[in-house]
Amino acid sequence: MSEHKCQSCGMPIETGTYCAHCVDENGQLQDFDTRFARMVHWQMNKGSPKEQAEQETLEHMATMPAWKDHPRVRSAR
Repeated sequence: MSEHKCQSCGMPIETGTYCAHCVDENGQLQDFDTRFARMVHWQMNKGSPKEQAEQETLEHMATMPAWKDHPRVRSAR
């Protein structure tokens, strides 16, 4: 398996900067609100309550190059 990871979510990918889940139909990184909502939804599907999922998602996004300097991520630290 590749050591290369999506800079938005951390998912292993073969090439490129972002995985197919983090880009729009034009191959561009999705906006913060879209990506945040989808990542929170994914956490909730694993059983996390919404508030916990939001906090865990912000903590994870703070470790991702695409989001670490985003104002919403920085303000949550």
